[in-house]
Amino acid sequence: MTRIPILMPKFNYEMESGIVQAWRCRTGEHVNKDVVVVEIEGEKASVDVVAPASGSLVEIVHEAGDEVPVGRAIGWIETEG
Repeated sequence: MTRIPILMPKFNYEMESGIVQAWRCRTGEHVNKDVVVVEIEGEKASVDVVAPASGSLVEIVHEAGDEVPVGRAIGWIETEG
């Protein structure tokens, strides 16, 4: 099995961190690639982040309300294969 990170995205050139607004799934839940798993708030906009792969959401590293630097893992998906 492979663990793939869900990373805090960078919406614009100046963005250094974002705030986790809400997770759309729970730990242990199966997620499909390109389906929204978490909503992130930046300085000027909110963005839906999609799963980078299909598998199980095995860990939520940062909960709603957490401010996280761009590029840091906010959750992990475990895939089969």
